[in-house]
Amino acid sequence: MSERVNVTELFGMNVFNDKVMRERLPREVYRRLKKTVNEGYELDPTIADSVAQAMKEWAIENGATHYTHWFQPLTGITAEKHDSFISAPDSEGKVMMEFSGKELVRSETDASSFPSGGLRATFEARGYTVWDCTSPAFLRREGEAVTLCIPTAFCSYTGEALDQKTPLLRSMQAVNEQALRVLRLFGNTSSKNVKPSVGAEQEYFLIDREKYLKRKDLIYTGRTLFGVMPAKGQELDDHYFGVIRKRIAAFMRDVDLELWKLGVSAKTEHNEAAPAQHELAPIYDEANLAADHNQLVMETLKKAAGRHGLECLLHEKPFEGVNGSGKHNNWSLTTDDGINLLNPGVTPHENVQFLLVLSCILAAVDIHADLLRLSAADVGNDHRLGADEAPPAIISVFLGTQLEDVVEQLIGTGYATNSKRGKNLKTGVTTLPDLDADVTDRNRTSPFAFTGNKFEFRMVGSSDSIASTNTILNTIVAEQFKAAADRLENAADFQLELHDLIKELLSKHERIIFNGNGYSEEWVAEAARRGLPNLPSMVDAIPALTTEKAIRLFSEFDIYTESELRSRSAVEFEQYAKVINIEARAMINIAGKQIIPAVIRYNTRLADSVNKVRAACAEADVSVQLGLLTRSSRLLRELQDRREQLLFDVERSLRIRDAEERAHAYHDLVAADMEALRAPADQLEGIVDKDLWPFPSYGDLIFEVSEQ
Repeated sequence: MSERVNVTELFGMNVFNDKVMRERLPREVYRRLKKTVNEGYELDPTIADSVAQAMKEWAIENGATHYTHWFQPLTGITAEKHDSFISAPDSEGKVMMEFSGKELVRSETDASSFPSGGLRATFEARGYTVWDCTSPAFLRREGEAVTLCIPTAFCSYTGEALDQKTPLLRSMQAVNEQALRVLRLFGNTSSKNVKPSVGAEQEYFLIDREKYLKRKDLIYTGRTLFGVMPAKGQELDDHYFGVIRKRIAAFMRDVDLELWKLGVSAKTEHNEAAPAQHELAPIYDEANLAADHNQLVMETLKKAAGRHGLECLLHEKPFEGVNGSGKHNNWSLTTDDGINLLNPGVTPHENVQFLLVLSCILAAVDIHADLLRLSAADVGNDHRLGADEAPPAIISVFLGTQLEDVVEQLIGTGYATNSKRGKNLKTGVTTLPDLDADVTDRNRTSPFAFTGNKFEFRMVGSSDSIASTNTILNTIVAEQFKAAADRLENAADFQLELHDLIKELLSKHERIIFNGNGYSEEWVAEAARRGLPNLPSMVDAIPALTTEKAIRLFSEFDIYTESELRSRSAVEFEQYAKVINIEARAMINIAGKQIIPAVIRYNTRLADSVNKVRAACAEADVSVQLGLLTRSSRLLRELQDRREQLLFDVERSLRIRDAEERAHAYHDLVAADMEALRAPADQLEGIVDKDLWPFPSYGDLIFEVSEQ
């Protein structure tokens, strides 16, 4: 019988949270720190020593011997360097456990060893991590080791941001300032701040670790470079929301407990649509906390899987032929006193503040659709977008029937006089209550869908950080709030100017609204007619970072400098080329050292069989064997030719010095070669004896996660 858990006592037990701070910090120190966290005031450096002392004592009491500045460089994952609390030994050889305010607030790290896009060279190595007091410190337990983790920002010696956290915090400041200006226009003087609220649904695959270790492609790249679906895939929809098997349930319980201890509000878990695919969703949190917590979710999923003999795959498309994995980014704006700016109310046509916020968001998404697409640009996402419940690469907004009707009224006549209501659904069963249906349906093909009181951006990839997406969302919306506030604050007749502004924005940006099937060819043509950008791949999307429009936007709100934007563009191009290079070389290696030898053994066995049958009976029919031998030999020749072509194009692409040009070469040449190489290999998998095939099949991987 499993141990009973008191979740209310467990939750946050490894977090230096508000309860711990209130108990351990001097009253005035606590007050000043909370003022910084809640209202965005500048951190008072004089309180750092008191906070550090309390944090150290709490950590040591809980078994910690080391601390680390925990940060998010441009690698997509987190980084950390551990230091012990011990001081230099005294004359008697004794040490003290020390941790100063200076050590809390700042640490130095090697900036040249992380992606910087040219901002840092090897001879310009100094970088700093800086305490983010808005995200609480926490304890990470690895066996007997306990480490105090301090969330930080990461910047270079010259001040440029080298991480995901710093721009996100800057963007939160920007949207807060401009949103408050909008609220003041409507007479709200009580709300002190507006913060982006985010919930990131995390999808992932689980497979048996022993089988994973037999797949070099999964080890090196996180996805299968070869392989075909078995007779059954996800056609029957029997895995989605299906009964969670014992082994998976034990894993999920382990994950929940670890996350709850870290203060991560893991709420929902279920089987996803594809076999071996699952999802975890948290309760909403402030954007920077949500970004930190999502990193902890990914780390915990990977570590917990190992304890259960499993491997967690976070790649966006680990298996061809079934759904890929995304990270739906649910975004809204909420005041400190509980007002959700995206709540339309029962009669949204009368909620003028909501209509202004909505029109500003539509304008932001339309004007900066290329940037929003870029925010979800990831090498793995190129394999996922456009099918199997993943949104297409064309950005559009789904509003649903109610809001679309209100928008049409405003555009048509300038006034909205009514809002559609949800219908009453009768179940037809006397013992079941009738249901009040939602006022609008859902659209799983829409990249940016309104879902009641938030927008769900479905495009983010499962392995990606949500920081970039929310940085861009916050910034583009801040720009439109600023434009609206600038205009309305100076209006002679506020109500008339507000009415005109809403109608103007909706009319101008109506083209971004689309409630139909995002997968259809008709939509591709219609989007082109509307002038919406279609950026199908990561390399197509990256240039959006360095357009004049983007540089002007991010500079105005001090989110990125031009040099930071250009450096991130370089990092993205380099990342694409490096990932495809690794995948291509893995394919070359696997084809040459595993698949080709296996096929040769198969052909030899087949040829020996033909000779033995003929020796026993000269009249025997060996046409089947000969047909298989002929086909496998032809495919083997094709496999080797395509392997050699891939090797040639990889070496040619590597010699290209310009990062953008090299990325395009990997996209146009190498990625195409990889698809060509996969085709004969996958056909051969359907011919060669299973006992000769060198690694587990899709069926082995996604249908045979045992109960043990």
